[in-house]
Amino acid sequence: MIIALVQIPMEGPKRPESDVIAQSLESTKIFHKVKGLRRKYYLNSEAGGGGVYEFATRAEAEAWFNAGWADWMEGRFGVRPTLTLFDSPVVLDNEIGEVRVNGSAVPAPWGDEG
Repeated sequence: MIIALVQIPMEGPKRPESDVIAQSLESTKIFHKVKGLRRKYYLNSEAGGGGVYEFATRAEAEAWFNAGWADWMEGRFGVRPTLTLFDSPVVLDNEIGEVRVNGSAVPAPWGDEG
């Protein structure tokens, strides 16, 4: 699994949550079609906005974040974003009490202690 961190630096105060929600919901029309994208978390802070993207494979992430992607984003937001791709071999899911290694569930290291 690949995690992509996109940061969009913006000056000024933190954007109002209602604006972020409206813009994010609108952008789901684009992102729900992205091949291999499992999840996208929309981010908002005093430093700007961005997203955390979960892709099935590096090839799918790189296909989305292609050579023209940064230009497209700059056209949308007026500023060039930064992109960092991370391998994510281990995932802890506390909601379901599961640990996964390379996509497969493994015995929890904490055993039955809960």
